[in-house]
Amino acid sequence: MIPFLDLKKLNQPFEAAFQKKFRSFLDSGYYILGTAVNDFETDYAAYCGTKFAIGTGNGLEALRLILEGYKVLGRLSEGDEVIVASNTYIATILAIQQAGMVPVLVEAEATTYNFNLDAVAAAINGKTKAIMPVHLYGQLAPIEPLNTLAEKFELLVIEDAAQAHGAKTSEGIRAGNLGHAAGFSFYPTKNLGALGDAGAVTTNDAALAEVITLLRNYGASSKYVNELPGGNSRLDELQAYFLLEKLPSLDAQNEKRRVLAKTYLANMNNPLVVLPTVTEWERHVFHLFVVRVKERERFIHHLKEKGVGTLIHYPIPPHRQQAMPQFHSLTFPVTEKIHEEVVSLPMSPMLTDSEAQHIIEAVNSFT
Repeated sequence: MIPFLDLKKLNQPFEAAFQKKFRSFLDSGYYILGTAVNDFETDYAAYCGTKFAIGTGNGLEALRLILEGYKVLGRLSEGDEVIVASNTYIATILAIQQAGMVPVLVEAEATTYNFNLDAVAAAINGKTKAIMPVHLYGQLAPIEPLNTLAEKFELLVIEDAAQAHGAKTSEGIRAGNLGHAAGFSFYPTKNLGALGDAGAVTTNDAALAEVITLLRNYGASSKYVNELPGGNSRLDELQAYFLLEKLPSLDAQNEKRRVLAKTYLANMNNPLVVLPTVTEWERHVFHLFVVRVKERERFIHHLKEKGVGTLIHYPIPPHRQQAMPQFHSLTFPVTEKIHEEVVSLPMSPMLTDSEAQHIIEAVNSFT
């Protein structure tokens, strides 16, 4: 059986280095916000091309802290509207709600699954204060026209870059440096994954970086000196050690994902299976390789019989989730169709050529 994702195999090349990092961690005697967190923040900011990176407990907290930080700075207020994709993972929307703001869901684009630009423009009104594009599945949202729109209406652009580590524009600007700020997740399955929960904010805004650094650690500027009513959302020191070890390999692993995606796209040939659309190769880091099939359950069963694991990202759209009854009256036909049909195929830099060929043959044999 080819699993959807084999995390042990994915991390195996780093295991010896992880052991050394763990020994360094034990020897340091410093377990919270130590040198590893500082070093990772420096290296990740340099990687993304931003002035600052601030480690957080997870990706949800990264997004929430950006919004909370802008509230402290007077750029946002409770009750402000934030435009967000209707087909994103629920965490994006939760971050907006938990910051006391109003998520305004807009329709997806049917080929790339990112923002429908016309829907974004139509949703802007006097209460709109920010746009939160999601680089879904690893492909950059249409960030250039979104930034133009945001500039016209004086809106903040806050990237949800949780699935897009390393994706970049044709000008070479990376995810995390395409708006006013960005939130990243380093959940273990991500292209840059920790061995537990972890996240980060990237930004070029020194004031925002300073505020988030306080907010993530009880609002403290120094021990027992609390300037703001913050919380606890610190990047774990041990996870920072692991991320430091993996970061130098990120670009090479992303390139392996692209090679695999090109192999899939060149050789999968089944009229019952809709393959992903790639706008520009560098804009996509293939966190996921997502196809659409009308008879999804039968397709998944077929692949399982052929020894291929799959997952669904995501079976229920946010506006249909029990946790969000305020959206139940809304309809998003494209989003609903996406959620009814999507299937994620194995996409890992550790897949062998023979495994990739087996997956291709399994897809092509579905009738």
